[in-house]
Amino acid sequence: MTAVCLPCSEATPRLVPDDCRARMGGLHSDWVLDPAATCITRSFAFKGFAKPVQLANLCAWYAEKSGHHPDIAFGWGYARVTYTTHEIGGLSEVDFATAEGLDRLLA
Repeated sequence: MTAVCLPCSEATPRLVPDDCRARMGGLHSDWVLDPAATCITRSFAFKGFAKPVQLANLCAWYAEKSGHHPDIAFGWGYARVTYTTHEIGGLSEVDFATAEGLDRLLA
C-alpha cells in the first residue's frame, strides 16, 4: 500500500520531462504536472473546512508511513497536495509512487 522512500540525496535520479509525462498516465486524472516537470499537484474542492482538514491529516499520516512528504495546502473549501523531491529540485520515481499510493487511499 505504501511506497517506502529511500533517503533522498543529490544522487537521487531526477526524472526527465518525457519520463514525467509518461508517468502521469498512472495517476488519477486530477494530477497536474507543472510546465517545468518539477512537481505534480492534485487539487480538491470541498464545501466547508472539516473535509480539507481531514484530507490534510490523511496525507500527513500517509507521508509518515511512506517516508516521503508532500507539500500540503488547505483552507476553507480546498486542499492541494504537491509532490516533488526537494533535494534534487524535481521529480523522482518516489514522487510518482507515493502519489499513486495516495490515489489508492482515496479511491
